[in-house]
Amino acid sequence: MSAIMADVSTATAAATHTHQHVTVNRPNPVSVGTIVWLASELMFFAALFAMYFTVRQVMPADEWAAQTDHLNIPFSALNTTVLVLSSVTCQMGVLAAERFQPRRRGGLLAFWSWGMHEWMALTYLMGAFFIGGQVFEYAELVHAGLTISSSPYGSVFYLTTGFHGLHVVGGLIAFLFLLGRSFAARRFGHHEATTAIVVSYYWHFVDVVWIALFFVIYILQ
Repeated sequence: MSAIMADVSTATAAATHTHQHVTVNRPNPVSVGTIVWLASELMFFAALFAMYFTVRQVMPADEWAAQTDHLNIPFSALNTTVLVLSSVTCQMGVLAAERFQPRRRGGLLAFWSWGMHEWMALTYLMGAFFIGGQVFEYAELVHAGLTISSSPYGSVFYLTTGFHGLHVVGGLIAFLFLLGRSFAARRFGHHEATTAIVVSYYWHFVDVVWIALFFVIYILQ
């Protein structure tokens, strides 16, 4: 009987010891909240796509083709390439943040030693280049007579690309907030790394949406 009780006591102690070392990795509430919010944003852009295809369906084909002839596809492809590559630089910044490296450890040209600040600053510049390119394209289209009120095509073109541009501007503001918070922090830690990850979620979302818009507007036309 005493042997049985000893075995039970040993098993109970082992179970208690095991229970004390079990950890539950709960998802970060900030990341989850950001993903849920981006899901709602996806529905918003889905509505814009539906509007675009509806107008295309009811608008005469020859009139639609005459409007799409104003598009500068090579320039837009270059602008798109810059935005897509900015997702790569943004993710490099996230990797640096995850290893808690805010600043570069070597020369400015030694990009392999860059920290989060350098990668995110480069991402910001690439995003600003995209917005500048979009403004330049708008100016050319307006000069050619394509405005938001000139035709149904002009309305859907400026609404879809314009709302996306506003989201890119929002991403640029988020990068400034991220960099400002990192510089103000006494010690780069989990909060700063989480901010970098959340901002990257938003930026990748903006890039993916633009790839779809570019394909529909400039390639399919």
